[in-house]
Amino acid sequence: MPVQINKLDFKGQNIYAGLDVHLKSWQVTLLNDQLTLKTFVMPPEPEVLSNYLQSNYPGASYYSAYEAGFSGLWTHYRLCNLGVNNIVVNAADIPGTQKDQFQKEDKRDSRKIARSLREGSLTAIYTPSESTLNDRSLIRSRKALVRDMIRFKLRIKSFLYFYGIQLPEQFKGSNKHWSKCFMTWLEAIPMKEPSGHLALKALVDEARSQKELLKNIIREIKLLSEKNTYRDRIKLLCSIPGIALINAMFILTEIEDVGRFQSAERFASFIGLIPMTHSSGSKEKVGEITFRSHNYLRSAFVESAWVAIRRDPALLMAYQNLVKRMEPNNAIIRIAKKLANRTYAVLKYNKPYEYNKTDNL
Repeated sequence: MPVQINKLDFKGQNIYAGLDVHLKSWQVTLLNDQLTLKTFVMPPEPEVLSNYLQSNYPGASYYSAYEAGFSGLWTHYRLCNLGVNNIVVNAADIPGTQKDQFQKEDKRDSRKIARSLREGSLTAIYTPSESTLNDRSLIRSRKALVRDMIRFKLRIKSFLYFYGIQLPEQFKGSNKHWSKCFMTWLEAIPMKEPSGHLALKALVDEARSQKELLKNIIREIKLLSEKNTYRDRIKLLCSIPGIALINAMFILTEIEDVGRFQSAERFASFIGLIPMTHSSGSKEKVGEITFRSHNYLRSAFVESAWVAIRRDPALLMAYQNLVKRMEPNNAIIRIAKKLANRTYAVLKYNKPYEYNKTDNL
């Protein structure tokens, strides 16, 4: 008796997977070009999804998408290596309705992502190489350590104020704080009880340990900046008044390739140094700085802008003119945008910034 053999072959067809990614599970919705195939929960492992697609829809072209978030990009890299054409998207850029906002659930989110992926209405965020991503983590860790160090210092100052301990005259200048001599003085402060001394020593040991860790991270960043990947571009960025090595490394690891921006205005928009606008009919309103930004880069450029106005007379003059009609914090944003324009130019055209006292970019 003849045996009927049904061999699955989806060659020439597309399968779209919308992923709602969580720590312990993924909600997945599968679509083809005409139908919604299935919505299910699976373990948070790219290999499981890849095996499922290949077993049930062999020969098809696989596409997937998920929202950028806590899970980072490891899922993206693994899916791409397994033959799934994955993209990562900004959650705010996924098309939706008001109903989606008030009835949010994992199934609905995965279906929304899958439908938008099939319609071609999703815009992928830029995904750097894994090498750059690792370098970026080193630079960001320094920023986190600086924040922690500030907290440790505030705890020690709070302790001193609480017990009415005055700083000696030689340490009253802010530039004298946290020197080796200052730390030694802290450890030698006499407390009435051993418990108080142990409490202060614990705070000082924390600060000392954090300071040493921060020093090691900065040393590694300097070594990283000397590699061929960064060395020449670091020199270009450091030619701009206000931008030093640490912020230069911050910029390079966050953007990786400035060529992906079509213009300096697009670059400034990515950083978040442009105002919000609202126009209707003949009316147009320009508001405050946009809430959408790259927080790390915006912080780096604003920090550099405060330094730049002290080193570049042209920027100082621009800043002084701006503060006549706006708050200083708003004025410094304009200066930060000028620095962003200079950054884009030196990286785009591979030429160092030429300092000119009459320059009024």
